[in-house]
Amino acid sequence: MRKRKAQPLQDILKELLSEQHLDLHLNEMEVVRIWPEVVGPAVNNYTTNLYVRNRTLYVQLSSSVLRGELLMYRQQLIQKLNAKIGDAVISQIIFQ
Repeated sequence: MRKRKAQPLQDILKELLSEQHLDLHLNEMEVVRIWPEVVGPAVNNYTTNLYVRNRTLYVQLSSSVLRGELLMYRQQLIQKLNAKIGDAVISQIIFQ
């Protein structure tokens, strides 16, 4: 019996998820999870719904004033979210 080169379980799981094309979906779920951390509690309190579809983050807000403010920071939010994930998961944010 030959010994194979040992690999960390984390690497094996990443490879498996990538082969099955599940890594993008998991990263999209992670974007939703880290949203409060990236925008802070004040903005998160006005966030009523949040989901990702086709690399677009849809953010429903209860304040039109805040929506206008966040539109100006859209690119910065995309960069922060993608940097936090470590991959280009989000390409656009739509505020509703």
